[in-house]
Amino acid sequence: MVRIDRVTTRGGDGGETSLGDGSRLGKDAPRVEAIGAVDEANAAIGLLRLHCSGEPDAMLARIQNDLFDLGADLCVPGEGGDRLRLPDSKPARLEAEMTSMNDVLGPLTSFILPGGSTAAAHAHLARTIVRRAERRLVALAHLEAVNPNLILYLNRLSDHLFVLGRMLNNNGADDVLWVPGG
Repeated sequence: MVRIDRVTTRGGDGGETSLGDGSRLGKDAPRVEAIGAVDEANAAIGLLRLHCSGEPDAMLARIQNDLFDLGADLCVPGEGGDRLRLPDSKPARLEAEMTSMNDVLGPLTSFILPGGSTAAAHAHLARTIVRRAERRLVALAHLEAVNPNLILYLNRLSDHLFVLGRMLNNNGADDVLWVPGG
């Protein structure tokens, strides 16, 4: 269990932060950029949850916890050691949820513009922030080893948020379609 006795430590005043293993990195390091982007994605999902209830909210609550697990995995460099790892069951759960949501949606006939309902617009914004987190994580993976399930999870999550956005748009009936040249 995590215990936080104080938030202000002054440890980051010099532009560095501590990782889960106690090592320190510059706040602009690729690993810290990836952790920060995941944190942004989680915050955007928190905003989305304000406009959801029932099963969509329950899915998003699980996703927020997954993103904290993902961050815990990411905050300890390397592949080994005693740490929380994001298992492959998490991306698989996202796929199963997408399949269930897709079962009630009509086929796409055009690209979709972010919008429609407030909830759907927030889902699309969260999706784009998740994509940024994925790009930061891929950049880190080019430099050092990361759990491959982290990239897989973020890739599935952006798809999940797209499908959820359609579901939140009256099961796709209120999607805003792209009109080329329009």
